[in-house]
Amino acid sequence: MTEEREEFPLDVLFVGAGPANLAGAIHLKRLADEKGLEIEIGLIEKGDQIGSHSLSGAILDPIALKELFPDYLERGCPVEETQCRDRFYYLTQNRKFEVPFTPKYMHNEECCVISLSRFTRWLGEIAEEMGINIFPGFAGTQVLFSEDNQSILGVATGDKGIDKNGNKKATFEPGVNLTARVTIFGEGSRGSLIRQVDEKMEIFSKAMPQVFETAVKEVIELPETSPFLTGDTTVLHTFGYPLGLDTKGGGFLYRMKDNRISLGLVVGLDYEDPLLEPYRMFLKYKRHPLIADIIQGGKVLQQGAKTLSIGGYYTMPVLSVGGALFVGDSAAMLNSQRLKGIHTAMKSGMLAAETVIEALEKDDFSQATLRAYDQKVMDSWIASERYEARNFSQALSRKGVVKFMHIGAQYFTKGRGLKDPLDIVEDCATLKKLPKDFDASALETEKPEYDGTLYLDKLTGVYLSGTQHLEDQPCHLIVHNTDICETLCYEEYRNPCTRFCPAQVYEMVEETPGERRLVLNPSNCLHCKTCEIKDPYKNITWTCPEGGGGPKYSIV
Repeated sequence: MTEEREEFPLDVLFVGAGPANLAGAIHLKRLADEKGLEIEIGLIEKGDQIGSHSLSGAILDPIALKELFPDYLERGCPVEETQCRDRFYYLTQNRKFEVPFTPKYMHNEECCVISLSRFTRWLGEIAEEMGINIFPGFAGTQVLFSEDNQSILGVATGDKGIDKNGNKKATFEPGVNLTARVTIFGEGSRGSLIRQVDEKMEIFSKAMPQVFETAVKEVIELPETSPFLTGDTTVLHTFGYPLGLDTKGGGFLYRMKDNRISLGLVVGLDYEDPLLEPYRMFLKYKRHPLIADIIQGGKVLQQGAKTLSIGGYYTMPVLSVGGALFVGDSAAMLNSQRLKGIHTAMKSGMLAAETVIEALEKDDFSQATLRAYDQKVMDSWIASERYEARNFSQALSRKGVVKFMHIGAQYFTKGRGLKDPLDIVEDCATLKKLPKDFDASALETEKPEYDGTLYLDKLTGVYLSGTQHLEDQPCHLIVHNTDICETLCYEEYRNPCTRFCPAQVYEMVEETPGERRLVLNPSNCLHCKTCEIKDPYKNITWTCPEGGGGPKYSIV
């Protein structure tokens, strides 16, 4: 960086305003006040406001929230539905079969339905009232390392006001170097900064490969007369159609306030068919009779997409290095067996806060001191809950009856199953190549029907996500070699990026017969990072665009 940059020193820096870091910052401030420590706490968020990049199902197990705020309801926590009364279905193309026995880990009686964007805004407001410095619209773009790369000194934020050619505009504003005694990374799934940390410090080197799911989700307003709004059921989970049994994933539908529901489909990114399109699967799911009957006459209010880190216990990185800790989805804390991660994320942030307080009292921020966080996690209910689910995602990746043999064995052996650990491979390595005589006309079959209200095309979905990026800024999606896209990837897979992206960012244009050109629409990007995860050539790198760009979720 040649531009002179201001340094902004802090005691503790939280990167990302998800539930892990917000809970951690609040807990840290409370502990510091109790001990009479005056510390500067900063939190940066790439979204233009807290909650604008937060998207989830979401069923919340309030165990960590109760630890943080026993009186969370009295404090006005924005709970959508206080009672979760479940039904669990297996779907075929036109029929539904209710599963007579719901596994204990799928029970949600003590849980509640929330909007994650509203929930994180609520936590953000509390944090600001406590005096925590919150900086929305600031994207961390570079990790600041010590000269020997053995510790982390903070994070640099991106410059603002750069045009697409790299030139400074009249609105140019250089980023700042946010230095801190401890930096806590809570970027969420597939963080771009934690990738930099891994390149220098190899924090994932002893872990199993990271694996992910892509979720497409909507909030739909139903007619006031809809029977679902007054029925006994508040939560639906499904598996089977439209993905079948050999592709990992499933659907969900949760009742919310104001005649609304949350509807979504998650698709495991270890799928093999290069022609599979998660967004199209979501539309098929909506047209299944079980779902179509519920949403009939409804209107989509907001849509979004994100990836979920679902590898679990064996994919966790080293949780601490000199000067830094890793929390939430950045540290693979989600429990895929329970389809929940907010509670584990919050608890990880709170344990990080307790570790930081101890380090501040010692004035020692080396890995030797911060490693106490790793032990705190292992001694907590996070580890015991996730250890019992340690092979679950891997089992779901198996095919046919073998899948159910592994899952059944895990149920009776508390997670061990038939093999422990059960191996997995990277999502980018699972696509099967198309036959050389592949008939391209197959790509034109089964075109979905849209009505612009309940069944939307991708671009309408992007519009309803509120996604905005300045058109005249550097492209944040780096395609390292477009020749691969236009020749090899086309020949072997017919450019799966044009299908796995839920926002139509990638398009392959045939200008003359046999001559193709990749066209990027980065302004559509939902920041889900599916492209970086699933690309079979590892030819795409997702980087942070200018701070404030991206989705503007408010009710999802």
